[in-house]
Amino acid sequence: MSEKIVTLGDTTFDEHVKASDVPVLVDFWAEWCGPCKMIAPILEEIADEQDGKLQIAKLNIDDNLDVTRRYDVLSIPTLILFKDGEPKVRLIGAKPKGQLLQELSAYL
Repeated sequence: MSEKIVTLGDTTFDEHVKASDVPVLVDFWAEWCGPCKMIAPILEEIADEQDGKLQIAKLNIDDNLDVTRRYDVLSIPTLILFKDGEPKVRLIGAKPKGQLLQELSAYL
């Protein structure tokens, strides 16, 4: 995993997302999720390319039920873009890099 991607948990989520001065794209994922593994390299590329403009974070839904329930994550992968600590965009399912960037472009 890229060193630019942060791993979050129930105890670190609020502090990290609210303190960030750039938008944070949180990848809600699980080890057993095939599509989650498919988008992982895409998210690493985006983390490198958008460094300083966007923070990528991962949250394992199996280990962090509080945050998962709070944001009603029912399908994975779910990507939620937070800006100023508030959820702005929700993307569900594995998408190609171009489509992800297009859907996030208004916040980058």
